[in-house]
Amino acid sequence: MNIDNRIKFRHLVCFLEVARQRSFAKAADRVAVSQPAISKTIGELEELLGARLFERSKSGVTLTPAGDTFLRYAGPCVQSLRDGVNTLRDHDPQGGLLRVGALSTVESLLLPEAVLRLQRRHAAVTVSVATGSSAQLLAQLKVGELDLVVGRMTDSPEIHGLAFEHLYSEAMTLVVRPGHPLLAEPLDDLGRLADYPLVLPLAGTTIRKYADAFFVQWGIPLPAQRLETLSPALSRRYVARSEAVWVAPRDAVRLGVGSGELVELDLGIQEPGGSVGICTNVAMPLPLVGQWFCDALREVVESLADDLQPL
Repeated sequence: MNIDNRIKFRHLVCFLEVARQRSFAKAADRVAVSQPAISKTIGELEELLGARLFERSKSGVTLTPAGDTFLRYAGPCVQSLRDGVNTLRDHDPQGGLLRVGALSTVESLLLPEAVLRLQRRHAAVTVSVATGSSAQLLAQLKVGELDLVVGRMTDSPEIHGLAFEHLYSEAMTLVVRPGHPLLAEPLDDLGRLADYPLVLPLAGTTIRKYADAFFVQWGIPLPAQRLETLSPALSRRYVARSEAVWVAPRDAVRLGVGSGELVELDLGIQEPGGSVGICTNVAMPLPLVGQWFCDALREVVESLADDLQPL
């Protein structure tokens, strides 16, 4: 194996922290060294690799193409070593920790059922779930901070270099509280949606792009009064106490519609579906507990095939 034994663990840790913080000063604080020291460490690593890893500018630090390639391998390498140490310290090689990134698409239905199945079969497993935008979660997956990410993310540029397994297709929907004025008569004029506050996913997320495309397609201006969030709990509460219209993935509102807490607007059109699936890092072997969890996800999708169809 032609690996330069002069590359040390500290080189990798400093590289990952600079890549994560996009700043030498912030990275130095995180690893408790001086800024000159971390700059020297990165310089040593670049010399050993024969490639420039970062571009420095007044606006901050960005990865070069070579740095981005190295990131795909350095992150999982460091994380795998840490996981191995923790597994031996815990004396439980058959259990362990599974780190899952979950987009709001799957928080309400798919993920809870899969976690329940996994833990019923393997009592020693701990599942740590991180939520956020696809960009945030896929960035964590690339550096090995997550084992896998579940949700709708195929339109995110951060998915480049990662593996994606399609589970099912899911469309967006619009829901309101019972008794909302839009329910009083058929919604023949979609332009009426602009008269009410909107609840939308955060700008830049995959599901927000679907929402924006819908409004552009039908020539509906976005109202000035909007709540932008990825929190299903906040969205449900806000909609229940207002005349807002919530633009959401069907999975996020399915339970609320089924209980009568929310009502789906009949738009008279067929909305396109987005791909919901599992994203993994090709440079990082999926741990055994991750393989168990993926099996559980596939089983849940199969068992909920009818429920995952449009409402």
